[in-house]
Amino acid sequence: MFVEMKVEGLLFDPRSNMYILLLKQVEGSGTLPIWIGKPEADSIALALGKVSTPRPLTHDLVKNVIDGLNVKATKVVITEIIDNTFYALIHIADGQREALIDSRPSDAVAIALRVNVPIFVEESILGTKTADERDEWLKNRKPEDFGNIM
Repeated sequence: MFVEMKVEGLLFDPRSNMYILLLKQVEGSGTLPIWIGKPEADSIALALGKVSTPRPLTHDLVKNVIDGLNVKATKVVITEIIDNTFYALIHIADGQREALIDSRPSDAVAIALRVNVPIFVEESILGTKTADERDEWLKNRKPEDFGNIM
């Protein structure tokens, strides 16, 4: 079963020098932090801020390819976590068939924000405790720690 999520925010983890994409349940209080790289965090921040660049960046290019091929992204789903690595699928349809495209969750979310499709997470992932120290660290964050990283 899939749970619909939304992007709650981005923050910087100084311990790992990585960014955290925080997803929150649309209907509920569950959250899912995903550690991501700076380029993907920047791309997500640009999409959240509805900032356009003079030339298309990689995720903009993917959106343009989807539009140019006259297909439609219908949703992205974070499907599993293996060895602390999340996996995602981008669902693309042409009206007759659907293709599932393997993706990193950060790329899938960056594309979802650009094509305005829902983000889902496999319910079993929300209950997975893969890194207790991450949860503990995240619990100690204040709302002001979440902000614009642009």
